[in-house]
Amino acid sequence: MDRAETDRRIREQLEPFNKKGIAVADDTSFARDLEFDSLTVMDFVAAIEDEFDIIISMNQQAEIETYGQLVDAVHAMRKDDA
Repeated sequence: MDRAETDRRIREQLEPFNKKGIAVADDTSFARDLEFDSLTVMDFVAAIEDEFDIIISMNQQAEIETYGQLVDAVHAMRKDDA
């Protein structure tokens, strides 16, 4: 799976969480731009983990601040599984 496919699938999972319809780019911040609180982050991470059959550790979650960082992290995890 290439990065564009990873991006597409994450965008599908993000849609119900993007309540304000913010245009999402690689530099979009989950906290600042999308205004995700801790509960929303947990729900969103669970959706991503289910979609890609991966586990995102708490340490990884703490390091991921932007949409692009999330796509890169998920893409790297999926490449490791291939």
